[in-house]
Amino acid sequence: MRSPKLAALEMKRFGRGKLPRAALVSLLLLPLLYGALYLWSFWDPYSRLDKVPVALVNADRGATVDGERVDAGDEITRKLRDSKTFDWREVSGKEAAEGLENGTYYLSLTMPADFSEKIASSSGEDPATGALQVRTNDANNYIVGSISRTVFAEVRTAASTDASRGFLDKIFVSFSDLHDKTAEAADGADRLKDGAGKAQQGAKELADGLDTAQRKSGELTGGLQKLDSAAGKLAAGTKDIAAGTQTLADKVHGAAGKARPFLTDPQRLADTAELVADTAQTVKGHLDAFARNAPAAATVTQRVATGASDVYARTCTGGAQPVPAACPDLKKVKDDAAEAAGLAGGVSTVIKGADGDLGTLRTHLTDLERQARDVAAKAPGLSADLDAAVAKVDALNAGARQVATGMAQLRTGLGSASTGSAALGQGVGKLGDGAHSLDGGIFKLVDGSGELAGGLHEGVGKIPDYDQRQREARTQVMADPVQLASESLHKAPNYGTGFAPYFIPLSLWVGAMVAYMLIAPLNRRALAAGASPWRVALAGWLPVAGLGVLQVGALMSVLHWGLGLEMARPALTVAFLALVTGCFASIVQWLNAKFGAAGRILVLAVLMLQLTSAGGTYPVQTSPGFFNAVHPYLPMTYVVEGLRRLITGGELTPVWQGCAVLAAFTAGALALTALATRGKQVWTMDRLHPELSL
Repeated sequence: MRSPKLAALEMKRFGRGKLPRAALVSLLLLPLLYGALYLWSFWDPYSRLDKVPVALVNADRGATVDGERVDAGDEITRKLRDSKTFDWREVSGKEAAEGLENGTYYLSLTMPADFSEKIASSSGEDPATGALQVRTNDANNYIVGSISRTVFAEVRTAASTDASRGFLDKIFVSFSDLHDKTAEAADGADRLKDGAGKAQQGAKELADGLDTAQRKSGELTGGLQKLDSAAGKLAAGTKDIAAGTQTLADKVHGAAGKARPFLTDPQRLADTAELVADTAQTVKGHLDAFARNAPAAATVTQRVATGASDVYARTCTGGAQPVPAACPDLKKVKDDAAEAAGLAGGVSTVIKGADGDLGTLRTHLTDLERQARDVAAKAPGLSADLDAAVAKVDALNAGARQVATGMAQLRTGLGSASTGSAALGQGVGKLGDGAHSLDGGIFKLVDGSGELAGGLHEGVGKIPDYDQRQREARTQVMADPVQLASESLHKAPNYGTGFAPYFIPLSLWVGAMVAYMLIAPLNRRALAAGASPWRVALAGWLPVAGLGVLQVGALMSVLHWGLGLEMARPALTVAFLALVTGCFASIVQWLNAKFGAAGRILVLAVLMLQLTSAGGTYPVQTSPGFFNAVHPYLPMTYVVEGLRRLITGGELTPVWQGCAVLAAFTAGALALTALATRGKQVWTMDRLHPELSL
């Protein structure tokens, strides 16, 4: 009998009675229960997070910055409630702690009292970070803690972005202020440049003036030195003058002492003065006759002197003895005559040489006459005038002494002035050098201020001056400069779709495992009849493989139309799963055929090994080394990988590779079953009395 007919006979057993039929239906629905129920429960848990109770503690007091109120805690609370990420329940800190401990809340989020204050401090002098305090209790649920870390990372990022936007907005406002102040500084630098140019001109003029002052100071020093020398002479002169005035005063006092007796009789003095005036008048009247007679008088007196000399010579010097007694008198006459002749000759000579001065003498005589008459007129008051004159001479003497003392002091001062002038000249020279240095420095200042002004104008062009719209755009970008442009090439729309490649083969393996609990892995009739081992193996495999195809149809129908599983390649997915269920059936058949009751335990062990090494949840690289080692050698590895490409999309290379591997596993398992069948055709005591029976 052929294998298909043997398989049909095996299936007919389930048509005899209600219980076998119910068992058959259960076999068909068992993978559905595994796959559909599991995926239904995991289908989209994130869409129901708003049912998860979470404690929200807003202890934030708020803060005031630059006159504006900041309530970051209230803003985050409002956004969290609007997001409906969790079932947020605002409670106190104590209620949150108690609820987290007894399981009322899965986690708690606390915004401390200084939360807004610390966020606002980013633009102050002492910035500090604001901390959102999250507490979880893994004793309530570990997955919620993992989910919360992702959710609160986004909350923290959003809060940080808002704080950064406020801080950056102030920075951009500061840029605008800096732009304006730099523009003012540039204008100031222009004015500085102009002022520096004027200062340079002034410094040059100052330097030139100081050079002139240095030269003039040298001249002044030379003049002061000359003046000092002259002052020395003047001091000596004034000292002599003082001595002379003292002598004068002494003589005046002496003369006054002599004159005072004459002044006691003013009338007599007046008469004498009248006499002098008359005499002067008389002399003036005879002056011309005197001028005419003076030469003749000189001639006569000379003749008399000559005669007297001759007489004396003859009488007294001729050697006659005895000498006459009249010789002394003659000698006196001779001398007097010679003296008179000399005087007359001198007068004559004076008269001859003073022809031009006679008029002057005549004038003097006139003045003498006038003055004498004035004296006569003033004689009554001359005594008082004499006293006044003496007083004036005394005053002159005192003034002369003061002048002498002052001149001595002046000389000392001029000496100091000369020394000071020399020092002044040196100082002016140094000042001139400094002025020239200042001129050079201001020249550099002019250049530097020009460069400064140019740099500031250039800086004004480079410093941004943003308006409100530009600030908002830039703060938004800089507060969150890196956007995660995530792109899923073949995105799974929900959690259930992502886990379907893992749960579907699990349910099919369980379906095959339970099927061989009801269906014998080896057809007993064919085995007893001594049929070919291959025929016996195929006869035991075909019923379960056929049931597996029906299980695939039922499972995928419910997943697609019941849960909404969308497959990129539906037909190919179903065909691939038909190959999968055939492969699983062959492996389970061999384990049961080869090891009997122990094989059922091995089937479960192989299932656990495949589930842990297939990489259906986390990447297999995150598993311990053992699971990485067995990963390539188990069929579910290729099933999971192929289903991912068939359900969510992608290239089909893993699918074809999986088909080849599954076909190899199927052929290999059937060959091993046939080999086990050959051994089963010989009855032994172990088969008649097995050590373990399930």
